[in-house]
Amino acid sequence: MSAQGKNKGMADQILLVDDEPHILFGSSVMLRQAGFARVKTLDDIRQLLPMLMEEEPGVIVLDLQMPHISGKEMLGELNCSYPAIPVIIVTAANELETAIDCMKLGAFDYIVKPVDATRFVTSVRKALDRNAMQREIESLRESLLGGAPANEKAFSAIKTRSPRMKAIFSYLEAVAPTEQPVLITGETGVGKELIARALHELSGRRGAFVPVNSAGVDDHVFSDTLFGHRKGAFTGADHARDGMIVRAAGGTLFLDEIGETSPATQVKLLRLLQEGEYYPLGSDLPAANQARVVVATNRDLPAAISEGSFRRDLYYRLCAHQVNVPPLRERTEDIPLLLETFVEEAARTLHREAPGYPYELASLLAGYSFPGNVRELRAMVFDAVTRQQGGTLSVAAFRDATGAKLPTPAPGLEEGGEWLDLSAGFPTLAEITQSLIRAALSRSGGNQRAAAELLGITRQALNQRISRK
Repeated sequence: MSAQGKNKGMADQILLVDDEPHILFGSSVMLRQAGFARVKTLDDIRQLLPMLMEEEPGVIVLDLQMPHISGKEMLGELNCSYPAIPVIIVTAANELETAIDCMKLGAFDYIVKPVDATRFVTSVRKALDRNAMQREIESLRESLLGGAPANEKAFSAIKTRSPRMKAIFSYLEAVAPTEQPVLITGETGVGKELIARALHELSGRRGAFVPVNSAGVDDHVFSDTLFGHRKGAFTGADHARDGMIVRAAGGTLFLDEIGETSPATQVKLLRLLQEGEYYPLGSDLPAANQARVVVATNRDLPAAISEGSFRRDLYYRLCAHQVNVPPLRERTEDIPLLLETFVEEAARTLHREAPGYPYELASLLAGYSFPGNVRELRAMVFDAVTRQQGGTLSVAAFRDATGAKLPTPAPGLEEGGEWLDLSAGFPTLAEITQSLIRAALSRSGGNQRAAAELLGITRQALNQRISRK
């Protein structure tokens, strides 16, 4: 079995290896109470290596004194054959020399029995974090070397030709398997939720993708929505109710507009991310979070920190992985593709045939700043298609909405005109080539990459032909 196949979905699993069943039971309970859902036990050390051939856990907790094979001997084997898996040694022997030997053999940590719960849980959490980071680095290296994203289906809802967006896709593939939060930034309308949904699909999580809008609600309403409440928590709370975080268990909790949350809410979110637990309203007992947290904002959070409206420690927790989605005006090569997509979508919604549109429309839109980004373009197209009664889509609605002027068509290449006039004799091949290049550049709004695609040549070849003019 390939490493990729056996590792999938195992990065958060904890494997406890001990020959004493009551120790395994007690350690399992301790970890589950701390919010770790995937705990596996093994009471025969001889079965460990065969098990690792099928699946690799995120961390191994290994008792040092065991029959058949000593923990120290197994530690050396693990360090040689499975160096990426952190191993925590647990033993009743509080001997400095033994601890040093284990660390030299590659142990991640050394804990003495009886095990302190806080120390044990902290060590396991740190080991899982290190494993996740190593996997992420390796995945990112593979993505960058591979170029195009391996799972293009996950990004099917995001229409783009932009190299910057394709680079974001590769980064998302790298960080998707980790448990760390992801911060998605970008102007309104750029598609931050689509990015979050793609991340969820890439993660392979079996739970749901649950979006929660954080803007415009006070701390009580937000806490009740997110964390739920117990019966009698407040006036009118006649029944207990689970929050959105329970719905997202095993999946992804997406908090949109995180920059708009109140200071009180930010404190609760910090605890959620830092301790992996939360308090439903009216409860004195914490509940463990089982969802991966992804957040988005159109605010400049470092500026908000300077203003005192956003917590610096929360920001540091959120930005373990950060994605900035570029505005549409910085990826105008996407406009022709988005225009075609939205025209067809609008026509399907209205149960009509998709209307045609003048090629210069994409050029007109490329000169507009689009403060509302992709969302604004979609609304603009839907409005124009709704108004259109038949034939070619009118440019007037777009011109009025953007305040832009139509570009001057290339000489002899006006829509519907005769582009090749032989009345004055045959043009040279060089003249025809330059006319076609001007037409392609006009249709693509001056974008050389898109013009090269129209002509069926590479961008380098287009540049060479332009330079010969």
